[in-house]
Amino acid sequence: MIALAYLPAADFGAILVVNVLQSVLLAPLTPVADAMALSASLAPASKSFEYGWVRAAGSAAFIVGSIAAGQAAAAYGLVISIWLNAVLLVAAALAALPLPNIAVPADSPRSQRAADVLLLLQIRPFRCLLLVGALVLGSHALHDTFAVIRWREAGISTVAASLLWSESVIAEVVVFLFVGPLCVRRLGPAHAATLSAGAAVVRWTVLGATTQIVPLALVEPSHGLTFAFFHLGAMRLIGGIVPNQLAATAQALYGTLAVGLATALLTLASGSLYLWFEGRAFWVMALLCIIAMPLARGLAISQPSMPARQGTFAGTPR
Repeated sequence: MIALAYLPAADFGAILVVNVLQSVLLAPLTPVADAMALSASLAPASKSFEYGWVRAAGSAAFIVGSIAAGQAAAAYGLVISIWLNAVLLVAAALAALPLPNIAVPADSPRSQRAADVLLLLQIRPFRCLLLVGALVLGSHALHDTFAVIRWREAGISTVAASLLWSESVIAEVVVFLFVGPLCVRRLGPAHAATLSAGAAVVRWTVLGATTQIVPLALVEPSHGLTFAFFHLGAMRLIGGIVPNQLAATAQALYGTLAVGLATALLTLASGSLYLWFEGRAFWVMALLCIIAMPLARGLAISQPSMPARQGTFAGTPR
């Protein structure tokens, strides 16, 4: 119950330690959940199931949770958020009990795990995915850290800023739930990534050029393209070239290198960029996405790059 350790934490050092511990414990959840949802969506018996539905449910829950937490904090103080976090994590743990396990030998040596990573990195489309994902998804770091600050400095109210932010999350849900899966199947991962990078160029260019509410309201929904559409394309690529027993490893590499490490580094850089260039710092993020566009062609696949090996989720057909 690390979440409850926030209660006695009274200074920056203590809060940092608790945050790092909780982040380390929660880090495996996303890649493992993505691997399981992707495997289930690709199973022959699950033709009516889409991976995007799972991510859409998570994004929708984020919206509901944010609103509920805000209302609860207004009524009972910020400490209620800590208790809600702990309760929801307990509920998540109970909900995970009936899920199937990933079939990995318990005595799998460390050298075999390292070999699996090297095997994945030998796949050219997967290497391209890590690089393009780092550029496109990492470019969101400046938006996540300084967009609201920039809007507030420009006189945009808190309510208006929250609505702009909500637009992006709602667009994410729409793409994950309705538009994205069909479009990604028709376009393929390479074209999906190119479209996402192009949309990000437009989005960051506008955010760097103006703080007028109307242009911002028009480009913020493009988050559905710059993030959700790219992620769906990435999952389709991984599902097409990675065998089931390496799916979680592939998700971890994608999540830590393409998303986590790039976002962390660009978040650190964002502080200096915003200090030097203010809003024009978004044009640096646009430049990263311009670089990503031609690289996205490397995500094109005509056939699986690796032969499927035996082993998938326990309890599912092999």
